[in-house]
Amino acid sequence: MFKKLDPLLHSELRLAVMSVLLGLKDADFNYIKEQTQATAGNLSVQLDKLAQAGYISVEKGFEGKRPKTTCRITPAGIQAFENYVESLKDYIKR
Repeated sequence: MFKKLDPLLHSELRLAVMSVLLGLKDADFNYIKEQTQATAGNLSVQLDKLAQAGYISVEKGFEGKRPKTTCRITPAGIQAFENYVESLKDYIKR
């Protein structure tokens, strides 16, 4: 029997966001947008979904007069990502 894949992480863009954040302390919205090649609207929706699941934290503020959104992966997000990778390995072994 195959291990269940986390449907939240199985989305290409959400998986890319998690992959970007995994190696960083934090990243701003524009950096994530650039790295994932996502549209601003789509990225915003996917960040909200990850934040609602507790996989990332999103901090909104200002840098000077410009709005700035900063994202961080949470311990729960790291664990979910690790579980997802282990599940994928199970699929590959078969």
